[in-house]
Amino acid sequence: MTAGDVEPGEDAVSTATAPPIRIEGLVSRFGEAVIHDGLDLTVNRGEVLGVVGGSGAGKSVLLNTIIGLKAPDGGSVKLFGQDMQVASRRRWSVIERRWGVLFQQGALFSNLTVRENVAAPLFEHTRLPKREIEQLADLKIALSGLPARAGGLKPAELSGGMRKRAGLARALAMDPELLFLDEPTAGLDPISAAAFDELIKDLSDSLDLTVFMITHDLDTLYAITDRIAVIADKKVVAAGPASDLEKSDHPWIKEYFMGPRGRAAAGKSTPPPSMPPTSTSRTR
Repeated sequence: MTAGDVEPGEDAVSTATAPPIRIEGLVSRFGEAVIHDGLDLTVNRGEVLGVVGGSGAGKSVLLNTIIGLKAPDGGSVKLFGQDMQVASRRRWSVIERRWGVLFQQGALFSNLTVRENVAAPLFEHTRLPKREIEQLADLKIALSGLPARAGGLKPAELSGGMRKRAGLARALAMDPELLFLDEPTAGLDPISAAAFDELIKDLSDSLDLTVFMITHDLDTLYAITDRIAVIADKKVVAAGPASDLEKSDHPWIKEYFMGPRGRAAAGKSTPPPSMPPTSTSRTR
């Protein structure tokens, strides 16, 4: 962000040092149904945050509220220090260019090639020459781990894993500081999911990205997140590393992290009672 991006009276220093996401007292409703009631969450710069919760807990509603697809019914959502409820249209545009989103189904334009999909944000938000935009699109495609030939293909010609990577390439088109991922490994086989996890971790480290990721994938949570925020009871009931959440007494957290799948993801599988532990048993 440059000084020209700051509106009169705005504190450029505090905006530059503010956390990418700060949510305070969020209330979200659909009619009479209350989804969030006093939800607080701060996402720190450079961290990979996983967001989990049961079905209907409001994870996608939270994402949609942060990126402006749903207005809060109460509380505040600040991105890079800016309260988005009172931001001008121009300010919204400036902040919006600082994030990228990978939706669960990729949300690619089916009638465009991968290169055209990735180039779309660059045509919308910059005045770069067409040739330079195409070169940047090819760079993002390569960065996402896709072969060069994928740039000329339509989404229908891609595998599920390739579509995820194409969506990621488009999310990275504007060199964002903040990356939103909605169930990035959903529908992928274990090998493809592990490869995608590694890609996200590498990109986060090399590009100094802050990552806000909704996922149910316990392997992903243990492999690449710095912290995990748990949504239950209409708010964030706990946030911390997986190793801390394993000690929680909250019923949903205990069932999620200490159930059979959670124990397996954490390397905590234990032998049946009839089998004594061996030297190869894994504990943490």
